This record gives sequence, C-alpha cells and structure tokens, in this order.
Amino acid sequence: MLDDLDLAVLTKRPGAKWALATARGALPAWVADMDFPVAEPIRDALVEAVHTDLGYPAWDDKPGENPLAEAFADRMETRYGYLPQPAHVRVFTEVIQALQAVLHVATQPGDAVAMHTPSYPPFVQTLEAMGRRLIPIPMLDTDEGWSFDADRLATDVAQQRCRALILVNPHNPTGRVFSADELSALTEIAQRHDLLVISDEIHAELTFRPHRHLPFAALAPDLAARTVTLTSASKAFNLAGLRCSVADVAPASVRAALDALPPVLLGQSSSLGVIGTLAAWRHGGPWLAEVLTLLDRNRKLVADGLPREVRYHLPQATYLAWLDWRALGLGDDPAAALLARNKVMLSRGPDFGPGGPGYARLNFATSEPILAEILRRLSTAES
Repeated sequence: MLDDLDLAVLTKRPGAKWALATARGALPAWVADMDFPVAEPIRDALVEAVHTDLGYPAWDDKPGENPLAEAFADRMETRYGYLPQPAHVRVFTEVIQALQAVLHVATQPGDAVAMHTPSYPPFVQTLEAMGRRLIPIPMLDTDEGWSFDADRLATDVAQQRCRALILVNPHNPTGRVFSADELSALTEIAQRHDLLVISDEIHAELTFRPHRHLPFAALAPDLAARTVTLTSASKAFNLAGLRCSVADVAPASVRAALDALPPVLLGQSSSLGVIGTLAAWRHGGPWLAEVLTLLDRNRKLVADGLPREVRYHLPQATYLAWLDWRALGLGDDPAAALLARNKVMLSRGPDFGPGGPGYARLNFATSEPILAEILRRLSTAES
C-alpha cells in the first residue's frame, strides 16, 4: 500500500514539507507535497538516467522539439478528447515561471488581471511583484459548495478594462471543479472583452468522480486562440522538485513574444525533469489510480474529524481542504494559533489574498494514521 508510511522515516525527509514542520515539533499538513512514495516507473527511469547519462539531452530546445510537446498533446487527447498542437507547446521549469513569462510578454504594469480569490499564494505574489492590478473574483460559500458571481465579474471586467483572466481549475485552495455552465460564462466574458486567458490546470488529474475536468481551451472553436494552458506532472505525481512544466501557448502573438526572448533567459528544464514527466504520463496510471482512491478516502476523513465549528466543503479535486475557522475565534491567521497550540502546520489563509483571513488550508495527502493524528490534534482547537 502506498500509504504504509513510517513516521520516523518521514520526519527525516529533507524537503520543505517535513523539515520545516519537524523543526517546530509539528506534523505537516501545509505545502502541496504528498507523502506517498514516488511511482516505481518514475523512480526506475530516473535511476537509469543517473546510471547511464547525465550529459546534454538529445532533444533540441528549439520551440516544439522537446519530447514533452508530443507527450502532452497525447495525454490531453487521451484523457479529455482535446488535441493541442505540439508545435505550440513550450516547456518551463514550473507553472509559476510560465505564468510570469506569459504575463511579462502579454501584459504591462498597471494592467488589470482577473483571478478567483482566495488564490494560490505565488499567483497573488506574482501580480503584486509585477505591478498588475488584481481584479478579484470572490469564491462564494453557499449551501451547495463554492461558487462565484459571473455577472459581477462581467461588470468588473468592463469597468476595470481588464486585460487577462487567470483561471485556476480545479481551484486551489477550495478544490472546486468548475462546471460546464460556469466555464461557459467565463468563455462569454473572455470573448466579449477580448481577454487573454491563462488557464492553470495543474490539479486536473486529481479530480474525484463524478466530477469531470473540462480543458478551457476546448470549450469553443475559437477559444484556444486566446488561451494559454499551464500544467505539470508535479501535483498528480508529486514531482515538484524536478522543476518541469508545460504550457500550451496557442495565442500566436504570445508564442511569438516568448520565442523572441533570448533562448536561455528563462532557464531550461533539466533532462531529469523531462524524463520523470515522460515516465509519469506514459507509465504512472496504476500509481495515480491508487493515489486517487486514498485521497478520496482522506477527504471524507477530514469531514468526519474536524471540530464541528469548522466549515468545510468536500473538495471535488486536489488533496487540499480549505477550512473556515472563524467560528472558533482564532483570528485572521488560524494556522499560526494551530501551529503554536496544536502542533499542526497548515498553510496560512491570509497568504491566499482576499477571502483568506480566518481560513487555513490543510493538505490531506498522507497515510490514514498520520491524518488521524493531525485531525485528533486539531479537534482540540479553541479560541
């Protein structure tokens, strides 16, 4: 079993998730790394590369010639029935880098960019650092789960002269998988206001049934021409340290602007990142299926194990639980109080921008016994 994890071994891991929590005497449930071991086909491919050849890779880094371009197109067609053009695919070190590169060449300081909030902290920080104006699309907590007001978005886009939309689907941190109707509303707004859409779909392969991920670029015949799709094997296969992602840069003007940059200005993905990603996409299916079963179990364990005052909607994707602690009076940053008092390290809600204060994000991608201990500690939380 993938979740047969030894706590004594985990506490010796040098990565950020465990090392920073262990130093504080806490259990980690924060940064988006899973505790499960690397899939065997990925490990075998990396070991073979280390044993045989760490020289320059055979592929050229000219646009479209990295083997990940074809592999990405094949995976999108197999899983979602959408076939991007491999020649449009560019390889980056990670999704954040790709986002920043696209914003750099396609927008200007002062431009307005719409994004659902709360949002992944590096995206919030990117807009601030690059001088782009955030137009929040507030996620709304309803009895049926998380939603948003498309009419308000349409008004804000028009009034603020919005230039781009960053779509994170499935959504981080709420775990919401946007419906066909919601995506259709976004499509209409993007087309009417000529928005560039940057669609981060990195959590797509962690979607729980009966929910279904719909690639944004595939929703309408002309939509791909304004959409840059970002993804990576790093979340579904726990490979963040390999630093490898892909971007389907369908808009010709954005593609030309990226290609006009000096060839290694943005750095290059390593051969190990490409090899690991190829192994994940080609041979990691059984491992991913087992992981999804464990995560489905764990998201329900979280629902059963939290204090009754904590509000939580079962995520439709991801291994992240977005928790409302406000009823317990733990202040704007409940993660700080829970770390100090309960020795559990969660992600800080205020870091997720508007809609974040009073919340904390819990990563439940671990074994059942470790998750049970995390929830036991959190069950005693009080103001």
